[in-house]
Amino acid sequence: MNFLFRKELNDLVPYKPGKPIEYVMKEFGLTNVIKLASNENPLGCSEKVKQALTKALDNLHIYPDGNSTDLRQALGRKFNIDVSKVITSSGSDEMVDILAKVFINHGDEVIMADLTFPRYITTTKMMGGVPVIVPLKNFTHDIKGMQNAVTEKTKMIWVCNPNNPTGTMVPTSEIIDLLENVSEDIIVVLDEAYREYVTRDDYMLDSERLLDKYPNLVILRTFSKAYGIAALRVGYTLAHEDIISNINKVRGPFNVNSLAQVAALAALEDQDFIKESFNVNKSGKEYLYKEFDSMGLEYALSETNHIYVNVNKDAFEVFDKLQREGVIIRPIKDTFIRVSIGTMEENKIFIEKLRKVLNI
Repeated sequence: MNFLFRKELNDLVPYKPGKPIEYVMKEFGLTNVIKLASNENPLGCSEKVKQALTKALDNLHIYPDGNSTDLRQALGRKFNIDVSKVITSSGSDEMVDILAKVFINHGDEVIMADLTFPRYITTTKMMGGVPVIVPLKNFTHDIKGMQNAVTEKTKMIWVCNPNNPTGTMVPTSEIIDLLENVSEDIIVVLDEAYREYVTRDDYMLDSERLLDKYPNLVILRTFSKAYGIAALRVGYTLAHEDIISNINKVRGPFNVNSLAQVAALAALEDQDFIKESFNVNKSGKEYLYKEFDSMGLEYALSETNHIYVNVNKDAFEVFDKLQREGVIIRPIKDTFIRVSIGTMEENKIFIEKLRKVLNI
């Protein structure tokens, strides 16, 4: 068929999600498989979320609140920010697409790291923008390099902080330096999907306080990671009112479904679950560091719920062999894989199988 697709799609490829557990079990005849590929919370979600969802099942015939009123108000209270600066989305993924639609014109330059969340480059190309790639330094965003890459064509800068897939973070001082040294007409997006897992003191947990001084700042956060409700797809964005207003012009009218809103509200109320998730992740990370050290494997120090590690063999070959052993991880590039931090039992199984695959 000679369909006339937009030329911007010519060099785009579909996103490849991690393999489902059921698929791997069937493919390799396994009865037990653990998935450490998609940075999901190994504890699941809060019991309060499950209870709230059960109560909400009687209202499935009613359209969602298109403004996510209760959820936005709850987020405004939590972060002490006016609700006019808060908007929800179907996960952060949707907001990445929306921001591209709102800001990027054909030929606009968009600055990003060479190894970061792949949707940034996809949406840039989708809108006819020009990706400007700045290599990571020591697995971390090179903020000075990003500043030096700015031209009169620059429209947006993406900083995934902490970064996916490397798990590294940019300290507060460098974020402020970036905002101080770029023009107000350049949008700086902080994607903070993993903020709840950060252990370092120099991370800007309260980046929302910068919005009044820097109206070109956009902050993305999500309920998919630490809150454990990835299946329901709900995230939120904090930004200047004018940005929120224009986002509302292009977002779908019911983009966050009712169950997602109910779940997110309940999740916000259970901060004890977030503390438990943080502690489980921290202890799991320390265990994996110790094991990687004993195997002589290089890795990036992580402020997320995943670790970027050099297995010294082809990443896709290791991925395939681990699958056959009942462990799903994510091959990234060359000899580097990304492994999500699971429960301690899952972490120990992963290490056992990794040692077997690497013959260590």
